Amino acid sequence: MVEKLYELPREELERIFSAAPFVANLGIQLTSLGPGECETRLEIGPSHLQQDGFVHAGVQATMADHTAGGAAATLIGPGEVVLTAELKINLLRAARGRTLRCLSKVLKPGSRLTVVESEVFCESEEDRKLVSKTTVTIAVVKNGR
Repeated sequence: MVEKLYELPREELERIFSAAPFVANLGIQLTSLGPGECETRLEIGPSHLQQDGFVHAGVQATMADHTAGGAAATLIGPGEVVLTAELKINLLRAARGRTLRCLSKVLKPGSRLTVVESEVFCESEEDRKLVSKTTVTIAVVKNGR
């Protein structure tokens, strides 16, 4: 676990998810937060699938990216926001199931760049499988709002 630099109010971290129209439209829900960690959940529906009935890579990438941003945001200071600078996803197996869960953990916090790893799992009644792994570099910038 990484050391918490500043505790953002939970409301601000929830805002990161509720105020992002694309993320809200996909149905990605924040389930838990801790210093340098974030977990999300998505009930898989027809709009999340590609042409052969598997969860679209773009859905997995969006979930991994936004959850990584949530993990990084738990460590930023007042007046700062997080923005993705780089994303690398490895799709490990085809995802078919009822639910996606993403767990993101900060690997290396920094004052300007933070590196986060996201793991996306696909769950069904029978099992849970790791379907993708993503490394996200997050830029920490001053809030221009």
